Amino acid sequence: MARKPLFQDTAGSARLDPFVVVAGDASPRDQRDLMERPFFSLSKSRRVRPIQYRAGDVEVLVHGLPEHGMATIWDADVLIWAASQIVDAENHGLATSRLLRFTPYQLLTGIGRATGATEYRLFKAALRRLQSTVVATTIRHGEHWRRQQFSWINEWEERSATGGRVEGVEIVLPEWFYRGVVDRSLVLSIDPQYFRLTGGIERWLYRVARKHAGRQPAGWAFEMAHLHHKSGSLARPSDFALDIRRIVQRQPLPGYRLLIERALGRERLRILPLRVDIPLGGPAGWPVDGVVRSGAAPIGILGADNTGDQAHAPAAGPGVAGVLGVANFDSNLESNFPRRDGLSTGKAR
Repeated sequence: MARKPLFQDTAGSARLDPFVVVAGDASPRDQRDLMERPFFSLSKSRRVRPIQYRAGDVEVLVHGLPEHGMATIWDADVLIWAASQIVDAENHGLATSRLLRFTPYQLLTGIGRATGATEYRLFKAALRRLQSTVVATTIRHGEHWRRQQFSWINEWEERSATGGRVEGVEIVLPEWFYRGVVDRSLVLSIDPQYFRLTGGIERWLYRVARKHAGRQPAGWAFEMAHLHHKSGSLARPSDFALDIRRIVQRQPLPGYRLLIERALGRERLRILPLRVDIPLGGPAGWPVDGVVRSGAAPIGILGADNTGDQAHAPAAGPGVAGVLGVANFDSNLESNFPRRDGLSTGKAR
């Protein structure tokens, strides 16, 4: 007898048709909103302290149950893989759904992990954290709704063959995430080498680099206080800044070069792409002013002066002196228009 699916849509009136992943080798893609704001713990240790982020009219609140802790940035690999499969299927004209059916082997190999018993146990622990983490956000809220609340996975279930052998997994993604994936303007490709990054801040910083610097000739620059605010990290600002400087020394981000700069008494990180897209008209057509500030009060120079912790002297974009990155007007309004008091307005002036 055929197994009756357990999952229903949000109205509970009809079951979701499953999207069955066949190959699982889609090019990795990430969802822009998840790349830009603090939705995940950057530590592998259990985090129960909530993330509370606000900038302009954007608000993100994340809570994790004490039993499992908050979903981590490594757990987010499940969502990246799911987004990749959905985008790839739709590119080939296939129907997709929030209900995904796949094997753990497909997912683990797709994100560059081993496929033994330990990895399968860690995979199930990730599913538990993703399901028990509660997110409330005003990002992409509807016309009549101020805030949406959801978990990263609504439901999940192991599928067993006769004899109890596990043959697959089904997960139901939240509508908020699914809508952000099927909208192509809200998805970016990422380097497969991302999955080889071992540090939580490194992984988060790559996603910030891919989202903001992209392939713009002069990249993007962030004040260190802004980066700390965007990360949701529990580290002290000075410790966070030191971690960033150490990452700059190692240069681990695939496709990007990192520089420490100092301007007007403040420390900032410049992110330069190794591969750039030259706009029509050449350098004369490059936009300017990509330096952004935090919605939090600026805290000045963090942790150290110009010492060995600074891997490079201040530098402009590659090949063109003094050119800065382009302001990201599409999805980072709260960071683009710093007021004279150092806080961002969130609106164009």
